[in-house]
Amino acid sequence: MQEQFLQQVRRRRSFAIISHPDAGKTTLTEKLLLYGGAIRLAGSVKSRRAQKHAVSDWMEIEKQRGISVTSSVLQFDYNGYCINILDTPGHQDFSEDTYRTLMAADSAVMVIDCAKGVEEQTKKLFRVCKMRGIPIFTFVNKLDRAGKDPFELMEELESVLGIQSYPMNWPIGTDGNFKGVYNRIKSQIEVFNEGKHGQSIVESVIGDVKDEVFKDLLGENLHHQLMEEIELLDGAGDDFNLNKVLKGELTPVFFGSAMTNFGVRPFLESFLEMTTPPMARMSNRGEIDPESNNFTGFIFKIQANMNPAHRDRIAFIRICSGKFEKGMNVNHVRLNKAIKLAQPQQFLAQDRAVVEEAYPGDIIGVHDPGIFNIGDTLCQDNSKIQYEGIPVFAPEHFARVYAKDSMKRKQFIKGIEQISEEGAIQVYKRPFVGVEELIVGVVGVLQFEVLQYRLEKEYGVEIKMQTLPYRFIRWVEQDNFDYDRFSLTMDSLIVQDKEEKPVVLFENEWSIQKVEERNKSAIMRSISRKDAMEK
Repeated sequence: MQEQFLQQVRRRRSFAIISHPDAGKTTLTEKLLLYGGAIRLAGSVKSRRAQKHAVSDWMEIEKQRGISVTSSVLQFDYNGYCINILDTPGHQDFSEDTYRTLMAADSAVMVIDCAKGVEEQTKKLFRVCKMRGIPIFTFVNKLDRAGKDPFELMEELESVLGIQSYPMNWPIGTDGNFKGVYNRIKSQIEVFNEGKHGQSIVESVIGDVKDEVFKDLLGENLHHQLMEEIELLDGAGDDFNLNKVLKGELTPVFFGSAMTNFGVRPFLESFLEMTTPPMARMSNRGEIDPESNNFTGFIFKIQANMNPAHRDRIAFIRICSGKFEKGMNVNHVRLNKAIKLAQPQQFLAQDRAVVEEAYPGDIIGVHDPGIFNIGDTLCQDNSKIQYEGIPVFAPEHFARVYAKDSMKRKQFIKGIEQISEEGAIQVYKRPFVGVEELIVGVVGVLQFEVLQYRLEKEYGVEIKMQTLPYRFIRWVEQDNFDYDRFSLTMDSLIVQDKEEKPVVLFENEWSIQKVEERNKSAIMRSISRKDAMEK
């Protein structure tokens, strides 16, 4: 039994896919599912006329807007590996969800648009990966279109992100004349056809770069150019070092086109060979070995109404050690309470199946009756293991929110509470004012649109929203705090968070300084003390 358990752990690969918006992240995710046999035809997010949508975009607003606004969890098997993909939102307004999801990943695939290079959101997400020290693999996408010179892109990775890079393959033909890739590790050329414009698996002609057949397939000029570039790479480039990759110091780079499937299979197979099984995770008891028999895991995401018909609420658990079995009893560490995990589910976006067992690296969803918070740890014994806290980010945009119909106040409060517990919004109220008026804080303004959409579609509540001018937030710590005696500026507002702690909203940094000067005994923090402790 132990040998079977170890075998299952060691075949797991869990990674997040990150990128700037429109770099092709969701399309690449679909193509990996296509090669893994999880879907038969890939439906592009852009393919509106055929009414096909990306399988990883399950929320209705994602299908309408063609963007990912929440992370999806996807599991499939390929070549003996069990793969867990965490597909994250690319849009910066939903970066909180991406940061949380990265805490559950063992490595990251960074997708870069070959025409645009390293973009702003990519830099932010890269820094989070770097901070965690997780391996980063780069897929340079859209080679079927005009783009930057591959050598220029390699230089950009190193100069902008500050990470060494090693091209695992090399594009054959650029600027819309993409023919395939040269696999540097296998020293072989792979020339592709388009496979029904990327809807099905492509066939490739594989062989030695010096074979005469490739001169005919590529044309003499393109073949000659490829031979020169290979010679330049081999002569001037650094050697490949897997140890550096696993430490996050070197990124292997793959060139391809997710839309047309060029280079997707070589990327997937090389990636699986290089990545490791689930790694040990840091806790208050030191590193926890994934191969230990004690089941442990932490909640990194909560999502309400994945199935609107059932009004369900799912808590996503990253399993860190031990074997999970359906119906097992575990200890909810924060509540110090025994609970039963009765209906565990695994996902292919919105499609789900009840799972009987799961292993370290896997992501499972369990029904949440309102007892879970993001960051909660579950363990099989009473060891009180707690994994490192998940960062909470200070909101930068604020709005007053009301229900248009006062008769729907109950649904309004329920919707606001559940969406805030997912971590998508933060909720404040003015002291001594009823809950008919709430103030919502978000990291990105597009989250307001999603909030309005979800309250209407999932809870049947239309809302009025009044944008507020505040851009900064500070939690106040002061002995015997008195709302009436606390001195504010004209352009600041005092509110309470969900734990009824005093919080001040500011329009500018000058006001923060003035309020600090007027209230010498108060400590002003940019995150709450609880969040600071968790970090």
